Amino acid sequence: MYLNLIQLAESFGVSEKVVEGWIRDEGLPHTPDRRVLLFDRAQVAQWAATRGLATKAGFLATENPGLSATLRLAQLLHTGGIFRGVAAAEVTEVFVRVASAMHGVTAPVRDLLGQRLRAPGGVTYAPVGGGFALPHPATRITLGRDSGTVALILLTEGLSLTEPRVDAVAVTRLLFFIAPSPRAHLDMVGRLSRLLLGGTLNACLERGASDAGILQVVEAADATATEVKKQEGRVQ
Repeated sequence: MYLNLIQLAESFGVSEKVVEGWIRDEGLPHTPDRRVLLFDRAQVAQWAATRGLATKAGFLATENPGLSATLRLAQLLHTGGIFRGVAAAEVTEVFVRVASAMHGVTAPVRDLLGQRLRAPGGVTYAPVGGGFALPHPATRITLGRDSGTVALILLTEGLSLTEPRVDAVAVTRLLFFIAPSPRAHLDMVGRLSRLLLGGTLNACLERGASDAGILQVVEAADATATEVKKQEGRVQ
């Protein structure tokens, strides 16, 4: 779904001039179309999450407000797995392996996902800085509420990407995810981006943490997200 300049400005509670400044100075993703600027919701949500920006109106709001309370990144990571020492040339096949291991997905859907992940341009890598990227299928399909996956892939070398870098740090850490539905995609982008912004995942990787230690960090992030939701409910 695309938003225009007015809708985006209203979503963040700022003026159109501010949004134009974000485009010019902060690399806000946009698509020129016949003299009109269009903004992809998923790209904008990812960009905003990496900068700690929160929306103030409905255009960029998560479409399923109950999802945040039930989405557990640790459970999805446990299913997807942690892969260490992966060569750049092996990344696509790891994506396919992770997709094939998802729960609640039929064989034909697994085959379809594998084809899409292997196709040229089938994965959007979405660098977020600090050596991390959030790769995901470029086209999204509805898999079902009990599906979806997250995998942490640690590379032996920097990944060469066509997408613009956020900083000068080579991408060597991937949080690959497949959302259970298009509605859940934005929520997962936000949750994973906030996990990285917190810094604890990066810190435990620098310490050489075990898989169990990494899962504990993600579980703590899940607990924090749940508590925030409870507090928001009390305020409302």
